[in-house]
Amino acid sequence: MPENWMLPRIFPIGGILFDFLFVLIAIPIEAYVLHKRLRFDKKTSTFYAISINLFSSVIGWSVFFASEPLLPIQIKSELINYLFFNNFKSAGSQTLIILTAFIIFFATFIVKFLLLRVLLLSLVKEPFAKKEEEIQVFQRQKWRGFSSIKLQNTNVVTTVLIANSLSYSVITAILLLRSK
Repeated sequence: MPENWMLPRIFPIGGILFDFLFVLIAIPIEAYVLHKRLRFDKKTSTFYAISINLFSSVIGWSVFFASEPLLPIQIKSELINYLFFNNFKSAGSQTLIILTAFIIFFATFIVKFLLLRVLLLSLVKEPFAKKEEEIQVFQRQKWRGFSSIKLQNTNVVTTVLIANSLSYSVITAILLLRSK
C-alpha cells in the first residue's frame, strides 16, 4: 500500500447517500417490472433486481473512478462543484450533462441486460448436457425452439429497457425536486 495513501478530509456523503437512495428506488420498481413482464415469482424478481442493480452500481462506480483522472481540469472542477455544492459554475455544462446522462442510461441498460442474461443462464436448473436421444429432434421442433429463444431474448431486452426507463424516470424526478 502506498505511503501517501490517505482518506479524503472532505467526504461526499451526499453523493453516496443519493446513490444508495437511487438503488433503493430502482430495486422495487425493476423487481415489479420483472415480476409482471417475465412472470417470475416475487422472490426471484427481487433477487434479480437486487443483483443487477448492485452489480451495475459497482461497475458504474468503477468506471467513474477509472475515468475520473483522465478528465480535463475544467470538467473535474464542474464535477467537484456539483458533488459538494449542488450547482455548476458554467452554464455551458448543460449540454455535457445531457450527453453524459444519455451515455450513462444506455450503458446501464446494456450492463443490466448482460447481467440478467448471465444470471438467467447461470441459475438454470437443468444442465446443458442432454441425453443422446434428446439430441435427435425433428426440424420443426428445432425451428420452434429457436423462435421461442429469440422471443424470450427480445422479451428480456424489452423488460430490462422498460424497468431501466421507469427507474431512471423516478430518479430524474427526484433529482429535479432536489434541485428546486
